[in-house]
Amino acid sequence: MSKIKVLVVDDSPTMRQLVASVLDADPDIEVVGSAKSALQARELVKLLNPDVMTLDVEMPEMDGISFLEKVMRLRPMPVVMVSSMTARGTDTTIAALALGAVDCVVKPSAGHPNSFDELPGKVKIASKVRRRAPLARAVEQTPLAPSFYQPDGRMVVIGSSTGGVEALISILTAFPANCPPTLVTQHMPPVFTRNLAARLDKMCAPEVTEATVGAALKPGTVYIAPGGELHLEVAGRTTFACALKPGGLVNGHCPSIDRLFTSAARSLGSRAVGVLLTGMGRDGAQGLLDIRQAGGRTIAQDEATSIVYGMPKAAVELGAVEIQYPITRIGHALVETTAARP
Repeated sequence: MSKIKVLVVDDSPTMRQLVASVLDADPDIEVVGSAKSALQARELVKLLNPDVMTLDVEMPEMDGISFLEKVMRLRPMPVVMVSSMTARGTDTTIAALALGAVDCVVKPSAGHPNSFDELPGKVKIASKVRRRAPLARAVEQTPLAPSFYQPDGRMVVIGSSTGGVEALISILTAFPANCPPTLVTQHMPPVFTRNLAARLDKMCAPEVTEATVGAALKPGTVYIAPGGELHLEVAGRTTFACALKPGGLVNGHCPSIDRLFTSAARSLGSRAVGVLLTGMGRDGAQGLLDIRQAGGRTIAQDEATSIVYGMPKAAVELGAVEIQYPITRIGHALVETTAARP
């Protein structure tokens, strides 16, 4: 099999060399070029036709977001963002993922010295992505007016990974301001989830916030699992709240979608509605089955609109999925499913 051709784009010569050395050490990957600016990268994309591009977030002349927007419009291709852990870096990365970047990796720092260990794996995943033109990507939906919707007491739990930011935007922008209590586990590094919650809060009718210990689950609020070392779970039997619990990696992830889904099945039973979105691996498949076996409703994103049809496929094969929908249908389907009246 031919190697995965990668173009490295970063304004720092040191960082370009580091990214290239990490990737070239993998026998399945070949760095075919590097660029110090978006303008240089544009010419190399035409010349080298890379399979994947790694793209720095903060660059002079043209920043990573502006360049990514042009790439996705003119020559859609898999892009992995390389970001710092600064507030601007993480916020810009979330914007890039919303535009269609496949994934992000954090630049090494004192707090994350081995962050590039996952770079080759993310490039390999990106190389398998069928990158779509902007018009085919998930788009913001039109929410139902609160006066036309009353929640029926059910709660929604959502799990997503690679490609999940796009998918979450499509779903949550369809929610009315008085949406059912909704908990989300998106595989993402610490700090990034806080910026994701803030960005979604600006875009959506309901309140979107990063989950905190003991936060009461109430209509009109979406709770995002904080990235790091704790798993978001549903706690309670008659009244319900967010719980953040230790437990190490589950299916290679913390927070884990399985931990969220299984807790929802245990606490909510038939009142749980589980949704498994795009992502690599199996996280969430068993938990979604737990929800279905507890009498809850289960939905998975379909293959055609998934950036990576890994987690949904695993759930389908396990018998955990009641129905599959394209991403542009899931938000409205959840509103219909949780409405007290049609």
